[in-house]
Amino acid sequence: MKKSIFKVGLFLAATVLVSCNEKKPAEAVSEFPDWAWTDFQRPEGINPIISPNATTRFYCPLTKDSVGWESNDTFNPAATIYDGKVVVLYRAEDKSGEGIGGRTSRLGYAWSDDGLNFQRKSTPVFYPDNDSQKELEWPGGCEDPRVVMTEDGMYVMLYTQWNRQQARLAVATTRDLQKWEKYGPAFAKAYNGRFKDDFSKSASIVTKIVDGKQVIAKIDGKYWMYWGEKFVNVATSEDLVNWTPMLTESGDFLKVIVPRPGKFDSSLTECGPPAVMTDKGILLLYNGKNADGAEGDTLYTANSYCAGQVLFDLQDPTKVIGQLDKPFYIPEADFEKSGQYPAGTVFIEGLVFHNEKWYLYYGCADSRVAVAVYDPAKGKK
Repeated sequence: MKKSIFKVGLFLAATVLVSCNEKKPAEAVSEFPDWAWTDFQRPEGINPIISPNATTRFYCPLTKDSVGWESNDTFNPAATIYDGKVVVLYRAEDKSGEGIGGRTSRLGYAWSDDGLNFQRKSTPVFYPDNDSQKELEWPGGCEDPRVVMTEDGMYVMLYTQWNRQQARLAVATTRDLQKWEKYGPAFAKAYNGRFKDDFSKSASIVTKIVDGKQVIAKIDGKYWMYWGEKFVNVATSEDLVNWTPMLTESGDFLKVIVPRPGKFDSSLTECGPPAVMTDKGILLLYNGKNADGAEGDTLYTANSYCAGQVLFDLQDPTKVIGQLDKPFYIPEADFEKSGQYPAGTVFIEGLVFHNEKWYLYYGCADSRVAVAVYDPAKGKK
């Protein structure tokens, strides 16, 4: 009898141990500080929300031919609200070349009433054309957008111009998200054009919530944005078109966030969607790439992209007051760990406030688009 009780005890202990080890990161919300938004949930049966479509065609003004503009991959989306609907502007690649960066990228348009189920336009709304930016956008295209809105309804988009030689962060504006005005590189005029032709990408303009709407914010009379791929820098602007990167006393970029050896972001720290002003500080969600070998975090796959968060001071946007040591969102679904980037990628770029919830849109392994939802009211309970 005693032997049987002993066996039952061992079984129960083992069961408890296994259940603890199998605990999902999403359940461990208490591991994160109270300023972080960590309980993003994948809606059941929804993802991926956008996938490649081989049937849609577009007459390219540069090749003067019809192309399957979104036939190969659809990923890395921006997101905003227009006319009460969620609009996602997603990067779409054709089959004109091979490998990441070897094809032509254009931006597609998808819209949704609930932020989960989307309809799509059959042609892109932003692409390389016979315009003033052709030299910087052809043949690689227009990549990885982030879009935000002013209080009077003007949309500002920061995106990557890629001519297959150099990546440049560029600016475009619109009132309807379909007819755009291109302004070219964001840093073209700063410091007498010193950084116009330097590698730059991934910009997150600081926003705030006004009357339930997410709009571009001003701090000390200026617009602010975080930007960068290998590291995170800060830039300011007075007109949302011409941006000035912050520099150190020695004239180098002021790096407010850098890769951390042994962490999930040990290879690079790349800006995600627009930053948001909260009562705790300025919250920036970013993409961390894990290094391989001894430099990386062994808890996560080498070279995988996971999502992190950092909090900046409201009065001094360059001052870090908190940063997560663990990612709040990691590749889990099969389509997040296959496609163009099999190491695993949840590349966050779009964030919108809709129906009192936050909708996070991200690229999956550089091949699909998915969404996760955070309910602030639920998170405070």
